[in-house]
Amino acid sequence: MHTAITIDALKVLDAIDRKGSFAGAAGELFRVPSAISYTVQKLEEDLNVVLFDRSGHRAVLTPAGLYLLEEGRTLLDAADNLAHSTRQVAQGWETRLRIGFNSLLPAECLFPAIKEFYALGVPVDVQITEEVFAGTWDALQSRRVDLIIGGDDISKPAGNFTSHILGNMAFVFAVAPDHPLASAEEPLSKEDIRRFPAAVAADSSRALPAGHAGLFHRQRTLTGANIDHKIAMHKAGLGVGWLPRTRVMELLASGQLIEKRVGEPRQPIALQAARHADDKGKALMWFWHRLTKDATITDWLDS
Repeated sequence: MHTAITIDALKVLDAIDRKGSFAGAAGELFRVPSAISYTVQKLEEDLNVVLFDRSGHRAVLTPAGLYLLEEGRTLLDAADNLAHSTRQVAQGWETRLRIGFNSLLPAECLFPAIKEFYALGVPVDVQITEEVFAGTWDALQSRRVDLIIGGDDISKPAGNFTSHILGNMAFVFAVAPDHPLASAEEPLSKEDIRRFPAAVAADSSRALPAGHAGLFHRQRTLTGANIDHKIAMHKAGLGVGWLPRTRVMELLASGQLIEKRVGEPRQPIALQAARHADDKGKALMWFWHRLTKDATITDWLDS
């Protein structure tokens, strides 16, 4: 049965959307721009729909194009997983291991383990991806990653997972020195806080319900992509809210951020490592045993 929608065509749409132009997609896919244009035009003709609005200076996805891309990305993920699983069955080691880490943790926490793994000399590619809030569990549940580091209990979905508590993450309410709340009387009340925009890291979940913490009713938000963006917005005095204490200890010590006592303190949350219980590839299990006993992570959480 012939279908106009091919994996290659979906890859082209995905590249155009991520790179922002046909030329950018051509560069990423190592093709000439005319080949990208032909693929899109052929797909539009076969489906008898318009995927891009070309009336402006740059092509913009139509509602139909956006729908095709969003649904198509699910097929791209499935095809990628199928290819990976097939290679994994044929070899003793996986060809790739994907580790998702919670944005609350710095990526550097994973580096000592990765360095030791590379010293083994096994032909496994390691990919690390940053996730925010429920996105950590969402990435594992949907098999976008094989292992997560820093999943929280709040957004954990039902499923056959094996998990291990790594430690507790403490939070501090922090503002810039020149922010109005820096000189406000303590403890801060809800009314004090919700007068100012909350700096927020956008949940990266695709399927699980998006989460948030520390927001008050009718409080405006300023949203960034991850915790690093959130910290930067705090430093700039653009937003307020809770930050991982260990991530901002130096900023607090240097006076670039000011800690404020709040009437309703935020309790620490337990962070854990997790994997699908039935997955036991050699690389996965090596990282599982290494990271669940990794002093780099546990000491960082407990500091």
